[in-house]
Amino acid sequence: MRAAVYYETGSPDVLRLEEVPDPTLHPKGVIVEVEAISIEGGDTLNRLGGAMPATPHIVGYQCAGTIREVGAEVTDRSVGQQVVASMAHGSHAELVGVAASSTWLVPDGLDLTAAACVPIAFGTADDCLFEFGRLVAGETVLVQAGAGGVGIAAIQLAKRAGATVLATASSAEKLERLADLGLDHGINYAEEDFADAARQLTDGRGVDLVVDSVGSTLVGSMRSLAYRGRISYVGNAGRDNRPVDVAMLMGGNQSINGVFLGAELAAGDRAHANIDRLLGEIAADELRVVIDRTFPLADAAAAHAYMEDRKAFGRVVLVP
Repeated sequence: MRAAVYYETGSPDVLRLEEVPDPTLHPKGVIVEVEAISIEGGDTLNRLGGAMPATPHIVGYQCAGTIREVGAEVTDRSVGQQVVASMAHGSHAELVGVAASSTWLVPDGLDLTAAACVPIAFGTADDCLFEFGRLVAGETVLVQAGAGGVGIAAIQLAKRAGATVLATASSAEKLERLADLGLDHGINYAEEDFADAARQLTDGRGVDLVVDSVGSTLVGSMRSLAYRGRISYVGNAGRDNRPVDVAMLMGGNQSINGVFLGAELAAGDRAHANIDRLLGEIAADELRVVIDRTFPLADAAAAHAYMEDRKAFGRVVLVP
């Protein structure tokens, strides 16, 4: 099979298209013929400096396609079914071998390209808002990086739940497009201090919940909080590892929850069933997947560079 691989971590140009051995079939797994690959933020971070379990390494958390083979111990999947799958690595390829329990059936009528973008982004956003963020109708939420995959999902889910939704983005154009997805108030972080803007938009009170997938924004997210406000901290896309003094939360009885969907998927059935529900709601047009661009697998380096330049509005997808 062909795959986008690298022999050392670094900038997008470490990626190259090569012939590599096909994945082996595990008794509890399936082999999926990949038709769409959603590039996740973690994919670019891993390519930049993450672990490499093998050399050459195939990066990638998520893809969708058609089951080609089924392991001997698998009873709930069959050849020919369309699925979306998550994995620790390996999605940037024509074939993936994955545990059957890490796949979701794609509902009738849902395009595979859209399905490829759902589990991580929408599952993470839902957990940030409700499972850990405890958002309820009438509250106010600030979504960092509103034009990203988790951001676009969180805006829609929060608005549907009856919240007032604020979000940050790097341009007025992106914020205008987010209004169509339920955004109430946009903050252009390139032109104003987002924490000050969030307080002004809430008449000085602050927001009840922040969904922060950026990391370098964490201090500002803390400054944005209302009394007893919460932060769902879900990533470090800003690549900022400086220590943060959380003592500033004490005076307002505020809190931060770290959120990692992978741990929830490993812990039990709740998160898996939640993603099944979200796939159904997207198939029913209750929620929208936004895809900015697709690239051929051979152009994986260009696709990663496009994401890292923060040009995308929504997801960037590779097609083998």
